[in-house]
Amino acid sequence: MKLQAEIGDEKHEIEVKQADGKVFAAIDGREYELDVSEPEQNVYLLKNRSKIFEAFVSPQQKAGDPFQVQIGRHSLDIKLIDPKRLRGTASDAEHGDGAAEIRTAMPGKVVRILIEKGASVEKGDGVLVVEAMKMQNELKSPKAGVVKDIRVQEGATVSAGDVLAIIE
Repeated sequence: MKLQAEIGDEKHEIEVKQADGKVFAAIDGREYELDVSEPEQNVYLLKNRSKIFEAFVSPQQKAGDPFQVQIGRHSLDIKLIDPKRLRGTASDAEHGDGAAEIRTAMPGKVVRILIEKGASVEKGDGVLVVEAMKMQNELKSPKAGVVKDIRVQEGATVSAGDVLAIIE
């Protein structure tokens, strides 16, 4: 998965892959092989060779808000941008009265379904939680409407781009 990270005025290119229980990350061309664990919610232990880093990641208040990351004495506001999503993002007006699909950006496992089929949702309401690379990501409704369909069950393995739910 390729992302861009904005930290203040700086932009960084990030690529993350998972294989054989390891996370491989490249940040601006520098490569890292990490062991990642989440001993408690929003706390991540990152092991790179013999060094271990503890990172606390505050949950986003709204989609698009930066993540607040605390590593030791350093606190960073990091905004993650998925260039693929930018190319395919539709504005609220483009959704109009049509259906909006909620898709996963990367392979993972559905750990929670937050809302039932037929329920009303507002734009930004959480619909599902998918765990990918030991991180849980809440997928939110892109528009206000009614949940027309939920196409997965808790515990299901999903691939990048799979349609998980439809909002009308």
